[in-house]
Amino acid sequence: MEEHELRTILQRFAGSGWELIAAPATDYLNGEDCTDRLISAVEQANEECGSCGCEYDALYVRLLELKNAL
Repeated sequence: MEEHELRTILQRFAGSGWELIAAPATDYLNGEDCTDRLISAVEQANEECGSCGCEYDALYVRLLELKNAL
């Protein structure tokens, strides 16, 4: 269940158009070993944009909760 949710979130990030999260999400989905870069990018996105009210706000938090499943 967590793996499916994680992949769904990463697919949303990959299609976001925001290079900060799109690139590491795409790389991770393509099998690259970039977990640290992905987590760092999501932490930065959450800090910069995590309370703007967009659809991604909750996804940043949820991905960080699921990071042990990465």
